[in-house]
Amino acid sequence: MHRGRPGLNEIGSPAHPSFAAGATVPMDAIAQMIISARQDYLNALPIAAAIVVDLEGAPMIVAANEQYDLLDSAAVTPPRGARPDAVADLRPLIEREPLRSSVRAFLLTDHAATQFDWHDGGPIGGHHFVVRLARLTTSADQERRCILSLVDRTAEVENARSLRAGMLHDSLTGLPNRVAFNEAVEQAIAEADGTPRIAVLVIDLTRFSRINESMGSLAGDELIITVARRLLRTLRGGDVLARTGGDEFAILFRLSDSGGDDALVAAGRLQATMAAPFRLSDLEIRIDCAVGCALVNELVADAEDLIRNAQLALKRAKQSGRIEIYRHGEVSAARRRLSLETELRRAIENGDLSLAFQPLIDLGSGRVSSFEALARWEHPTRGAISPVEFIPVAEESGLIIPLGRWALDAAVRTLTDWDDATATSLNAHVAVNVSAIQLARDDVVAAVKAVLARPGIGGERLTLELTESAIIGDPENATRTLQGLKDLAATIAMDDFGTGYSSLAYLQKLPIDMLKIDRSFVSGMLADRDSVAIVRAVLSLADALGMATTAEGVETAELAQTLAALGCTMGQGYYFARPLSADAALAYWLSRNS
Repeated sequence: MHRGRPGLNEIGSPAHPSFAAGATVPMDAIAQMIISARQDYLNALPIAAAIVVDLEGAPMIVAANEQYDLLDSAAVTPPRGARPDAVADLRPLIEREPLRSSVRAFLLTDHAATQFDWHDGGPIGGHHFVVRLARLTTSADQERRCILSLVDRTAEVENARSLRAGMLHDSLTGLPNRVAFNEAVEQAIAEADGTPRIAVLVIDLTRFSRINESMGSLAGDELIITVARRLLRTLRGGDVLARTGGDEFAILFRLSDSGGDDALVAAGRLQATMAAPFRLSDLEIRIDCAVGCALVNELVADAEDLIRNAQLALKRAKQSGRIEIYRHGEVSAARRRLSLETELRRAIENGDLSLAFQPLIDLGSGRVSSFEALARWEHPTRGAISPVEFIPVAEESGLIIPLGRWALDAAVRTLTDWDDATATSLNAHVAVNVSAIQLARDDVVAAVKAVLARPGIGGERLTLELTESAIIGDPENATRTLQGLKDLAATIAMDDFGTGYSSLAYLQKLPIDMLKIDRSFVSGMLADRDSVAIVRAVLSLADALGMATTAEGVETAELAQTLAALGCTMGQGYYFARPLSADAALAYWLSRNS
């Protein structure tokens, strides 16, 4: 306690300077001096404070400063328009629970000090205080006393509550956001106590970006608000709708049974609700949505697991166009793909991949016309990893660009090695696949030009195989790229012809040299008239456009003879040879072409 000012426990002591030695002072004057000094001390405090005594088992205020009086006055003043029954409940702060009981309990103990939070009022409104109690020495008449101080934290608490509400809600729709939805799912899982009657539905607006692109962001915001209102109308009591992304919503759905039928019915109801057109300005807009669903089961540990499962199902729903429910094992598959991506990146950087070469045979002469280069990956611990598995991972992660450039370089390097091994130019050709993603994102012409800088290798020895989807996706870019490749004297082949969205206009305009007929038509053509008709039509089309043709999936001599009779230029398949190593491919070339 500050020594320049008499403290509460010092006033009235024999050492106090107010009492000169031997002086006689009336008791009333002493009491008045003590009360005055006590009040001065309280007034000097910067917070609301009062001295409380224990009076026959009840706490009573014997002195208070102005700040405390203002709080107490506000507490007993009824608000304007208050009901009579509410006014009757207004009492001084010290008489309100649990403050009254807490102060009384403190006065009955020997604790020096204590502190706690106190909310005075109902769940909405009221005041929030930090209450501090500090013991004063017992007076001569054994009266227990303490200092009660109140720090009003109402503004701070309300601001924090408002900030948290803002953090947990989407500012556009007012719906719970991703954080709030996670908390709601976590609470629902805890309350379910292992009972599998909770589902999470994730909804994605599949064509929403077109609205923003064509009509602007304000129209997009209006559409999101309208979608949110529609979805809310489909919910039942206890369901929770949240906006978890730009055009993504999620619903916590409580099932009436432990199976997925209830969730599928709800998902179907959502899609039906979204099927009706939306009116924006003078336009009627139809928005499709994809729905993925996940159910609580014994393998779901927390909200994050359940929501992730629903999003994995949503990814499948975007591809299938159907409502999809999470399947056991999808998380493990996703983790394997992620691990595969990391290891594939390392394999490309370290040169751990190789090429296999499958020959394309001229059906008229039986000679090797060229080879198709196929990527192969022999993992040091997992063994051979199929291209069916790692190529999609490369396309999804963007690794298809360095992988495609590596394949181009390795294929042309192999041609150089073959020429060196035979001390002559074999005039062998090699075909390399170009992914639709690589065609869209990479400068394929520059990449081909770089690998053709090797001595003795011209563009005429290189074939680039593209699928129909690569051309259809961005026709203008495809046209520029293909023309650039033709300027380098490279051959252009359309792979898997007939399985995509074929367009005769593209075949006519683009500089395509060869059509490769997909194995799905070739392998069954001897037993299926429709397949024969399709193959015959493709061959006739190619002949009319002056294009060569290659049939994939030739497995028997009978197939090879039939295709040759129909006028197919080349064949490729296990009947001739499986994919070969570079050395074996060279030997195969020499054996058939010498």
